[in-house]
Amino acid sequence: MNPVQFYKCLADETRLRSLLLIAAEGELCVCELMEALDESQPKISRHLAQLRQCGLLCDRRQGQWVFYQLDPALPAWTRTVLEQTLAASPAFVEENRCRLQRMAERPERCGDRC
Repeated sequence: MNPVQFYKCLADETRLRSLLLIAAEGELCVCELMEALDESQPKISRHLAQLRQCGLLCDRRQGQWVFYQLDPALPAWTRTVLEQTLAASPAFVEENRCRLQRMAERPERCGDRC
């Protein structure tokens, strides 16, 4: 992945928040991101598809749920950028993480990741 492509993928606030939340939580499904970001399913799904096309995310299906996580093949420097962004700016996603923690009936996870 080249740096221009990486930063273009992060240039949208919804994509950046989604990616940081997924990095912080390990994996999330569309319904969890809808709750955390207070956005519609089509909008979240569209941004997740773009992040997948950029090579930043992979997904796995578990019954009716599709879970997204950082692609294990991501270069180390991209993971470092995301980790440092989270560490340096926790307030950026604090409200989103609180909304996620308050979410009732989050889907249960089982099985392997991507």
